[in-house]
Amino acid sequence: MRFYLVVYLLLFSVACTNTSSPSPTLDAIPYPKEPALIPQPQHLDITSSQFIINAETVLWIDDVYQKEGAYLQKLLHHSMNVDLKATSSAEHNFIRLTSLKSKEPLPKEGYHLQIDSNQIIIYGNDAAGVFRGIQTLRQLLPSTFHQKEQQEAWAVPSLVINDHPTFQWRGMLLDCCRHFFSKEVIKKYIDLLAYYKMNVLHWHLTEDQGWRIEIDRYPKLTQVGAWRKGANGEPYGGFYTKEDIREIVAYAQERHITIVPEIELPGHSQAAIAAYPHLSCTGEQLEVGTKWGVFKDVYCAGNDSTFQFLEAVLSEVMDLFPGEYIHIGGDESPKYRWEHCSKCQKRIQEEKLKDEHELQSYFIQRIATFLENNGKKLIGWDEILEGGLAKNATVQSWRGMGGALEAAQQNHNAISSPTSHAYFDYKLDAIDLEKVYSFNPIPQDLSTDKHHFILGGECNMWTEHVPNAQVLDEKVFPRLLAMTEVLWSAPTQRNYSEFYQRVQAHYPSLEALGVQYGAETMPISMEVFTSTESINIKLTKGTPDLELYYTVDGSTPTLHSTMYETAIPIKTTTELQVQAFKNNKPYGVPIQRTFTKHLGNGLEPSLSYEYSSYYTGGGVQAVSNGARGSLNFRDGNWQAVQKVPMEITIDLQAPQPISKLSTAFFQKQDSWIFLPTKIDFFMSNDGQNFTRLGTVSNDVSPKKDGSFIQTFELEAKNTTARYVRLKAHNITYCPNWHAAAGSEAWLFIDEFVIE
Repeated sequence: MRFYLVVYLLLFSVACTNTSSPSPTLDAIPYPKEPALIPQPQHLDITSSQFIINAETVLWIDDVYQKEGAYLQKLLHHSMNVDLKATSSAEHNFIRLTSLKSKEPLPKEGYHLQIDSNQIIIYGNDAAGVFRGIQTLRQLLPSTFHQKEQQEAWAVPSLVINDHPTFQWRGMLLDCCRHFFSKEVIKKYIDLLAYYKMNVLHWHLTEDQGWRIEIDRYPKLTQVGAWRKGANGEPYGGFYTKEDIREIVAYAQERHITIVPEIELPGHSQAAIAAYPHLSCTGEQLEVGTKWGVFKDVYCAGNDSTFQFLEAVLSEVMDLFPGEYIHIGGDESPKYRWEHCSKCQKRIQEEKLKDEHELQSYFIQRIATFLENNGKKLIGWDEILEGGLAKNATVQSWRGMGGALEAAQQNHNAISSPTSHAYFDYKLDAIDLEKVYSFNPIPQDLSTDKHHFILGGECNMWTEHVPNAQVLDEKVFPRLLAMTEVLWSAPTQRNYSEFYQRVQAHYPSLEALGVQYGAETMPISMEVFTSTESINIKLTKGTPDLELYYTVDGSTPTLHSTMYETAIPIKTTTELQVQAFKNNKPYGVPIQRTFTKHLGNGLEPSLSYEYSSYYTGGGVQAVSNGARGSLNFRDGNWQAVQKVPMEITIDLQAPQPISKLSTAFFQKQDSWIFLPTKIDFFMSNDGQNFTRLGTVSNDVSPKKDGSFIQTFELEAKNTTARYVRLKAHNITYCPNWHAAAGSEAWLFIDEFVIE
C-alpha cells in the first residue's frame, strides 16, 4: 500500500503541474466508455476526459527508452503519416516514456500509465515495462488504428493504470517442424505475443519430420533433414538460415520477446539421423519422418560421436540465441534401440547406471553440463525427471501438473503447460476458451513456500494438423487471449463472463492485425436419444449469442435453412448438417453426422467386453443408437477395446425378418487401431443356441496407411430371428513390423446395423 501511495502522489503531482489548455480535438474517433484491455490490468481507474493524439503531439522520451520511443514513433507514423516531433520537455500535448522516480521499484516488466487531457505518461523501471505500457496504449486506440488508416487524430480515454505481470514466464510454443512457417509468419506471431504482453516464443526447430535450423558444421541437416516426402510425393519442408534467425531474434528483442530454441534429444531425432546415420544405434539409413508419432530410432547414447555432434550443434545454436535458456526436449524417447545396442549397454555398465531410464538421465545431464559451462540453462519436458534431474534444469510439465509439482518440490524451476489446458492443437471439444481461462499454473498440492519455483506457463501449438497460417490462427486465437490473462492478471480478477465480453471487443482489432481467428468453444454440442421409433437429436449452442440452422439432405445450412428450436426426430437414414451463425455470419464449421435407422435402434445390446473409458461411443447403446462415426476416431461415436475380441448380441424382442447384417470399423495403424481379422455373424430364436450365418474376412492390409472406415456386411436372405450377434476378431497385438510392435492393438466399432 505504501508503494501505491507513493505512485498516486507522484501521478497527482504531475497532473497538477500540467494545467495548460488541452490540445485541439480535430476529428478523432471517440473512445467507448469502458476500455476492453486484455490482459486485464492489475489496477485501473477511469476518468471522464480523453487525450487527443494529433500532429502537434510531441514525444518526450528518456534516453534509456529511445528504442521503445522509436517503436512508438513508427506505430504512430503508419497511422497518421506524420513523424511526431521529439522534445526534451513539454507542458501539454505530449507522450512521455520515463522512469518512475520513487524509492520502491516496480516489479519486473511493470509499468504505470497515466492519461489525462494534457498528456500520456508511461513510467517504468525497465525497458520491458515501458514497452508493455505501450501495448496497453495500443489497445486503447480504435481497431482502425491497426489497419494503418491514416487519420489526423486519435482519441484515448483518461485513466490511471498500475500494472505488472503475475508470472515471469508467459510463453507460446510454435512447432515449425511438422509444418514449416515462413519468417513473416514468425514475425507476425512475435508482434501478436507482444501485443498481448507475452514474453517468450518457444521455437520448436528439430523433429523427426524436419530439421529447421542451419548448422554450418553439418550441412546435411538442412540439405537432407529439412525435407521429407510430402503427401503428394513431392519434397516438403524448409529451414531458417542463420541470417533469417538473426533477423527474427533481433525483431523479437525489439519487442521484448525472448526466443527459446528447442533442439530435441535424445528422441524425436529421425531427421538428424536421416542426414547422419552414424548418430543412431544401428547406423541404418533412414528417411526423414513422414508420419506423426513416436519413433524408436533415437540418438545413440553409447556413441561419443553423438555428443560431439550435439555439442557442435548447440554451440552454433547458442551463438544465434542470446537468451539464457536452451530447450532440449527430452520427451517421448523409446528405450528399444538402447536395450538392443551393445554400445549403450556398455555405457550403462561403465557409468554404473541401473537401466535405460538412468541412461537417459546421464544423456540429459551431460548436455546440461555442457550448456552450463557455456553460460546457458537447460529446459526439458517432464520426462527429464525420470532417472534423476540434471542440476539447475528447468522442467516443462506437459503430462498434467505432476512434473511441475515434483520439480518444485525438488527446488527446481518449472513451467506449466499441461495437455488439459495448454495444448492449442487440441480441438475445442477438449480445450475451449473457458477451459484455458480456468487454468492455474500453480499445482494444487504445492506448498506456498514453493510457489516461486513455478515460473509461469505456456500454450503449446503443435502443428501435425496445422498445414498453413490460417489454421494456425484459428487454433491459437482467441484461446491465446485467455492464456495471457491467466499468466499476467491477478487470479482474484477472474470473471469469465466479463472476460468473454472483452474478447468480443477485440475481434475487430484482430481482424485489422490480419488474424483469422477461430471459435471460442464448440459452437454446437449434440446429444442423441434413440428409441425404437426414432433417433432424436438435441442440439445445444456453445454460447447464447449463436443461432443454429440445419438441413437433413446433406446440403450446407444457410440462414434460409430450418432454424433449430426443439429436438429433431429422425425416422429414416439421414445426413444431418448443422451450422452455427453469429451476427448472421457462419461461426465455426458445420457439424455433419449420418444417422442410420434400422431394426436395432433403441435396443440395449449385450456386450462380451468392457469398452474403454476413453472411447465409450456414448455407452452401451453406442452400437445401436444410429449415430455413425466419422474419420475422427475421437468424435465420441466410436466404441473401442484393446487386445480382446468384440462380441455383441441384440435382442429384437420378437422374431423379425432380416435381409442384411452389417457393421463398420476404423483403421489408423499409426495409432495402433486395426480392422478385425474377420467377423462372424450369428442368429438365434431362443438366445441360447446360435447358428452362424456367415463370416466376412478382412482383406485390407494392416499396413494400409491413413485413417479410413471399412464396412463389413452379410446378406441374410430368408432369415427370421429374434437374436442377432456379431463377433469381431482382434489382431491382438501390433505386428512385428510396426513401430509399436508387441503393444496391444485397438478395435474401434461404429454401429451394428440390422436390416
